[in-house]
Amino acid sequence: MEAHPFDRYKPIIDDWQAFMDALSRPLPVCVWTNTLRTSPDRLRDWFAREGLDAESLPWYQGAFKLASELPAGRLLPYRTGHCHIQEEVSLLPARLLDPQPGERILDLCAAPGNKTAQIAVAMQNRGTIIANDRSEGRLHVLRRTLARLGVMNVTTTVTDAARYPDGEAFDRVLLDGPCSCEGTSRKHPNVVWQSGPGHACRMGRVQAAMLRRAVRLCKPGGRIVYSTCTYAPEENEAVVHTVLREADGAIRIVPVDLPGLQASPGLECWNGNRYDTSMRHALRIWPHQNDSGGFFVAVLEKIG
Repeated sequence: MEAHPFDRYKPIIDDWQAFMDALSRPLPVCVWTNTLRTSPDRLRDWFAREGLDAESLPWYQGAFKLASELPAGRLLPYRTGHCHIQEEVSLLPARLLDPQPGERILDLCAAPGNKTAQIAVAMQNRGTIIANDRSEGRLHVLRRTLARLGVMNVTTTVTDAARYPDGEAFDRVLLDGPCSCEGTSRKHPNVVWQSGPGHACRMGRVQAAMLRRAVRLCKPGGRIVYSTCTYAPEENEAVVHTVLREADGAIRIVPVDLPGLQASPGLECWNGNRYDTSMRHALRIWPHQNDSGGFFVAVLEKIG
């Protein structure tokens, strides 16, 4: 019997069978309220009038989980920009970035723009967001999303995130980096067979270069969020550990707590490699914990 590519994660998953069972189920639909145009209560009332079962996310105010078979993109609130569709765990990075109105924010790998839109709505269109991507084509999708939602405080740039130019420093920087996407296998089953330690190590080098740049571009006292939608420690803890070590005390991992969200701590060791003990403050989300995709996120503070 052919080994499953995810078998290498058995030692770090608390319930292997529950994990595999979750991967075989359709992914629920998740939407969040665009408070530039409506309120969570009004959106909930609309779902109720239409006879749709909308379960509030306990850890994200104004977000709802809907049935997996629901064609949410055809719903009136989506088409009119009153809500936006986004996978549950994908909401984490912008939520933990904690953007504030009036701040200057950089989203280094922004397309297709879901997290950029989250940030803008949290800021209530006040302040400045730079949404960067290396692909001009992918930014077209981002611009359409922002226009539908009524977002007005975003400027786009096109460049390699690892070489983003110096300039005025940012209050907060989001790096939701390109990765092997293992955590998206409930939507895209083929990614299972495209992953592996060799690919993960190659991706890790690219991600570390981007994270170094994110740290450089952030103000002292500012916040950097690093996230991926993959399970590979080579792309997650190993990347953060490398940049922490190089920074020599200039950044630290910030503990986070989101009541209502089930998560596992980041790894302190993997395959004989030991990571900074503060890695336990990072979050690993396995699909069976919240009936979601898989994710990793670490919140960093720049000290000096």
